[in-house]
Amino acid sequence: MTELHRDLDLETALAGQWFEHLRSHSRARLGVTRASYGEGEQMAHDLMQGIGQTMGLETRTDAAGNLYVTLPGQDRSLPAIMTGSHLDSVPEGGNYDGAAGVVAGMAMLARWHRAGRLPKRDITVMGVRAEELSWFPAPYIGSRAAFGLLEPEALDACRRPDTGRTLAEHMKQAGFSPETIRARERQLDPARIACFLELHIEQGPVLVQRGLPVGIVTGIRGNLRYRDPHIVGRYGHAGAEPRLSRNDAVMAGVEFVSRLEALWLEHEAAGKDLVCTVGQFHTDTEVHTMTKIPGELWFSMDIRSEDNEVLLAIDRRLREIAAEIGARRGVTIDLGAFTNAKPGPIDRGHRARLERLAKRLDVEALPMASGAGHDAAVFGIMGVPTAMIFIRNDHGSHNPHEAMDLGDFAQGLRLLVAAVEEIDAA
Repeated sequence: MTELHRDLDLETALAGQWFEHLRSHSRARLGVTRASYGEGEQMAHDLMQGIGQTMGLETRTDAAGNLYVTLPGQDRSLPAIMTGSHLDSVPEGGNYDGAAGVVAGMAMLARWHRAGRLPKRDITVMGVRAEELSWFPAPYIGSRAAFGLLEPEALDACRRPDTGRTLAEHMKQAGFSPETIRARERQLDPARIACFLELHIEQGPVLVQRGLPVGIVTGIRGNLRYRDPHIVGRYGHAGAEPRLSRNDAVMAGVEFVSRLEALWLEHEAAGKDLVCTVGQFHTDTEVHTMTKIPGELWFSMDIRSEDNEVLLAIDRRLREIAAEIGARRGVTIDLGAFTNAKPGPIDRGHRARLERLAKRLDVEALPMASGAGHDAAVFGIMGVPTAMIFIRNDHGSHNPHEAMDLGDFAQGLRLLVAAVEEIDAA
């Protein structure tokens, strides 16, 4: 253990102050709200940029609004070490989802700056834009835009539900360049990145249940997301219509969801990684009443796996099931389009490094899959060697009650600093 990462008490205290600033300046009714390309997200970016400038670090913002804070290395021709995460949140969310990774990166740079030590190569913290799908229906907007991967049509097709305005309009209003992103001009060159290490809170209960402060990610699940599945049947009288002549949209939807669960159980029994969620399931409350047979139903689906072939096979099977149920029940089940975020590969060498360093530092760490998607997945897909550190977080995520302990954060920060130091020294 070197002097550089032996004592991180000051940096942990600074991180606590930065977390409190983020919370107090984006507080909403229940939790925090930092909307993608909104005031809260911009506040967070301004805070991190200001911290970097105070330390005399290089800062830049790309055409999509992603922020880069860099401690210059002695040999700037070498590919950079990158870390970071996103700074937006879901509506009425918690304070640590995404922000923990950026704060950890800035605390690490503060440590290097305080020690007066220069790295061999650039070390860059990235504050990513628009990771949360709650605001615009496209995955990983900021990180994909940085690599020229964002579909041009997404800029006009994606609208923020609270404003009704398009992604392009929000980007432009915030002072960025949607036309540059539309042209798919790369803001990041993967060949210039030595690795990407993302620290993030765990968004499930595994570390809490196991009583461990840190997780080391083995893989990042990809997903299929269906925003607008729609079932159309026929309205009828609840008492007068016999069962055999009904075209009940809700009963068809219930059967479809049951078949989805059966498919899930089948894959689980075969040892295949899969999780399925129906997040919305509703009729039109202005039309449907207690005494009407429901003629329409809307729902949503989120299906995830570490294997993209499994996901695509699930889509094909679900469309067959929809057609079969529809024909038998006299309804139309339209699943509509889906978005497909591919699983994110984790670099075996960097994962092994984190596991080895955790043992050396006496950081109790659990190897575990990431059920949630992360910007690290985009870096991995682009061929950048990628790894992730999870921090224990009570009460889950995407809710106001996220409860990451600063002591656990400090353990993750120690591991991040040690990994970056070792990579830079190689």
